[in-house]
Amino acid sequence: MGDSTNRILQRLIRRIPYQMLQTMFGKWAHLSREDLHSLDFTQPKWVLTEHLLALCEEKGLTVKHITELEMIYIIENPNQGMWHGFQLLDAEEDAPSIELTQFKEQFKANLTELISHVSIKIKKHTDEAIWIRVAWGDNFTKPYHLKPTYVVHHLQTPYVFVTGVTSKHKPLLNQALVLATRYGSMKDAHLSGRNLTAIRDLLMRQYQQVFPTKHPKPLQEKNPVPRNPNIEKEQAENTENRLQMACEAFGDGTLPQMQKAVYKLETKFRDNSNKTLTGREEPFRGVVEFASTNLLESLRHCVSSGMASTPVTPLLSSITQKGRNYFVITDKGV
Repeated sequence: MGDSTNRILQRLIRRIPYQMLQTMFGKWAHLSREDLHSLDFTQPKWVLTEHLLALCEEKGLTVKHITELEMIYIIENPNQGMWHGFQLLDAEEDAPSIELTQFKEQFKANLTELISHVSIKIKKHTDEAIWIRVAWGDNFTKPYHLKPTYVVHHLQTPYVFVTGVTSKHKPLLNQALVLATRYGSMKDAHLSGRNLTAIRDLLMRQYQQVFPTKHPKPLQEKNPVPRNPNIEKEQAENTENRLQMACEAFGDGTLPQMQKAVYKLETKFRDNSNKTLTGREEPFRGVVEFASTNLLESLRHCVSSGMASTPVTPLLSSITQKGRNYFVITDKGV
């Protein structure tokens, strides 16, 4: 193996948590059972890496084989970077009938026609998702494998998820995807996050969107304190109302685990007490960001518990209804 191949493997081993190494190597087709037994997973990671490098050198493995190991790791652990959602538009008549073989041939042919030096690997996952790894070069340099682009696409759907693409290569990737999928164009869905499953479920509506009209009431205490029945009835109705509105806005059951929503403001400043800002011609600009380990669950809880007012503002309900978490607000609307 050359120096560049060694660097790729060393960097990959550093990224994989120690407790996952044996499992990842077991799924890699280029190590035999005897090879796995020869690796001591109780040794320090750097010692294990040296042993693995020698083993790969002996087997004559190349960059192609090392990137296969990387794909195995990324597919099983996709939350490694920022994923961005895109939507394909203007489907041609044969778009729903595209099969994997056709897609692979078309995508590779289209992309290699646009750029001379590019490395492309395509793998179908068990959930029917097509995973694509692209290492970019240019007309004069070889592909740079240390910073690849990953693409996930479910055939027969108009959705694509991308991570690690630069502004330079984004138009090339978009064109190759549009041609290979038989669509007319592709647009930014304004949905991004580190949790690939969450943004996929939100954009593809793969979560429980049942909006119940009745919800179970809280359990009654064994020895309840006497209450005013009219007040109790009103409180129960208010609680049920809030829960209904929360479910209608954000869904029921387990929700996609989104971490943030961003609102970019570009509106005219309106406040009669501040003549300086109110009189400005250019719009007032600012950014508001909501962040949580599970934003949709947090927002639903705020509404159902009465911490947030009802009905839910469209600025928040649009996260689920439009499948977005990035909004630009102007005087004309969102």
